[in-house]
Amino acid sequence: MDNKEKVKYFYQHVTSNNLIEEVPEYVSNDCTIRIGEKIIPVGIDGMKQHIIEVKKTYPDLKMTIIRQYCDGEYVISEFVMEGTHKGEWLGMKPTGKKLYITGVDIDKVVDGKIVEHGGAANTFEALFEAKIIQPAP
Repeated sequence: MDNKEKVKYFYQHVTSNNLIEEVPEYVSNDCTIRIGEKIIPVGIDGMKQHIIEVKKTYPDLKMTIIRQYCDGEYVISEFVMEGTHKGEWLGMKPTGKKLYITGVDIDKVVDGKIVEHGGAANTFEALFEAKIIQPAP
């Protein structure tokens, strides 16, 4: 598999199906999360924990990669996540509503493994559309 295929498989199959035991095949132990200029070390265990926590909120989470662009070691993936809000998140009680969240992931892949992950998801737009959050009167 090339880098795009590996990243796509990681999100669509490993993440969607909660295949925690497969994370080390796709994520480097030196993996970091990039938030703007801030870099946070997470490694394999951090990525596993992230998947576990997301699955607590959206147990039926499914990620679909719509399109990808590759530039050297970087893979940019546009995605749609869908899942039913069944767990508490940021103080919001479960609503049972199906959410569709769009976004973009930017992953740096070295030697076949993700060494850096970043991106953005349109979470608040999805929460607003599902009427889970409302503008203040």
